[in-house]
Amino acid sequence: MNNIVFWLQPIISAFIGWITTWVAIKMLFHPRKPVKFLGLIIQGVFPKRQRMVAEQLGKVVARELIHFDEIAAQLKDPQQLKDLTPTIEKHLDRFLHVKLKEKLPVISMFVGESTIQKLKDGMLEEIEVLLPEIINQYTTSLSQKVDIEKIVTEKVANYSSDKLEEILQSVMKKEFWFLEIVAIALGFLIGLIQLGIALL
Repeated sequence: MNNIVFWLQPIISAFIGWITTWVAIKMLFHPRKPVKFLGLIIQGVFPKRQRMVAEQLGKVVARELIHFDEIAAQLKDPQQLKDLTPTIEKHLDRFLHVKLKEKLPVISMFVGESTIQKLKDGMLEEIEVLLPEIINQYTTSLSQKVDIEKIVTEKVANYSSDKLEEILQSVMKKEFWFLEIVAIALGFLIGLIQLGIALL
């Protein structure tokens, strides 16, 4: 009972719990390429299944996250269009006061400021009606031409293993750390139980 190893069982168990969990986490990403070991082919989970993960992610993004009709609705939102008005007005002012004189100098001589203002107001009204229609046509056309699922799938599938590991580590760093802490705590608890049983 005086053997130091005997009394260190909880600490040893905690260390074993931590090291096995650490190795398991590392094996999610390593080895990156298949390695033969004792007749078995070993490869990290994510490198081995990267294509499958990419395909599933592509489907989720295309079906659940990105919808062109939602994008169109956001773009056609009255407030969004209102925010564009200053820019549109600025371009119309430049066209009516500068470009028109350059393009049609004779006609511009007979067009007064009040007429220019009426032209500007009329154009703004037409643009206000036209913009939502153009946006709707554009997003409809884009949804038929752009394959979100394919784009996401190819992007993720073509990531280097280093890049994929970096992304997943940055996203799941806290979760991995928590797993290691839990493994240490459970290992220590199991060691205490073993110690208690041995002392009975």
